[in-house]
Amino acid sequence: MGTNEAIARLDAAVCALGDLDVSVWSDDVLKDQLGELSAVLCALDAVLSKVADGVRARGLRIEEPISA
Repeated sequence: MGTNEAIARLDAAVCALGDLDVSVWSDDVLKDQLGELSAVLCALDAVLSKVADGVRARGLRIEEPISA
């Protein structure tokens, strides 16, 4: 996968997660989906940590973008 494609896919994932609003889910739906949601969030955290660690291992910093 090319660099631009990888960044585009990461951006698409951010957009998808940005559209997720569990506050509108009923308690029953949230309870039913909690195991799967937890697994996905933990897997996402692990992958993001791996990418971030790879950047830091090369001596670079990950910085929050400055808002315009």
